[in-house]
Amino acid sequence: MSKTIIITGTSSGIGFVLAEYFGKKGHKVYGLSRKHTESSYFKSIPTDVTDNNAVQQAIAEVLKTESRIDVLINNAGMGMVGAVEDSSKEDILKLFNLNLVGAVQMMSAVMPKMRENQFGQIINVSSIGSEMGLPFRGFYSASKSALDKVTEAMRYEVYPWNVYVCSLHLGDIKTNIAENRVRTKVSEPYKSVFDKVYALMNSHVGDGTEPLEVAEYVDQLLTKKTWKAHYYFGKFGQKIGVPLKWILPQGTYENLMKKYNKMA
Repeated sequence: MSKTIIITGTSSGIGFVLAEYFGKKGHKVYGLSRKHTESSYFKSIPTDVTDNNAVQQAIAEVLKTESRIDVLINNAGMGMVGAVEDSSKEDILKLFNLNLVGAVQMMSAVMPKMRENQFGQIINVSSIGSEMGLPFRGFYSASKSALDKVTEAMRYEVYPWNVYVCSLHLGDIKTNIAENRVRTKVSEPYKSVFDKVYALMNSHVGDGTEPLEVAEYVDQLLTKKTWKAHYYFGKFGQKIGVPLKWILPQGTYENLMKKYNKMA
């Protein structure tokens, strides 16, 4: 059965692949991103998801031709690297404004129609890194962790209308995320260790999972009758970090993370 699907952050990377994948499968797909994107498989609506007026206008445009919104995939987001000490208020707010506030504004915009239709599925794209404070990515981890907690809270609030919400925690995916990260100025005390961690970070992305595999996984998720709050998708070496954090003593876990990040 054809669904009406809205995906944010569709100008490139995972969002673009998701939009084309579901469009090719016969779904009606609307891609929201700041830039217009040419595709035969989805309709692009230029939208800055941090601007609530723009979000409301985009949803109104979708509803001119659609009687329902079945799926929202909150994929728009950005990375941020640098030491906590060096991070500016402006960069922190810019990050949270997109990764958290933008996603919330999208959910708020689609909820009236999902409530009216007594059905909806919302996937908030998170990160395996939201489960731990990653070195030199503390605010990225924090922004995604905040989105996870909002997701958990919303599950309680919207279940009476058969609206399902989950966090999809991704490991490293082979995209151009490195080009779009906020990168703070790195001060001298951190420079040598940051350079090592940053090079490793980029190599992990280069060796990451293909975006098409993410699309296939999301397709499977959409067929499930019930959802867990959290799903984890990525290479085993990254996914294993989550249960290890739950069971290992903190000091042991931190030593493992230091080794993984070539800091020890």
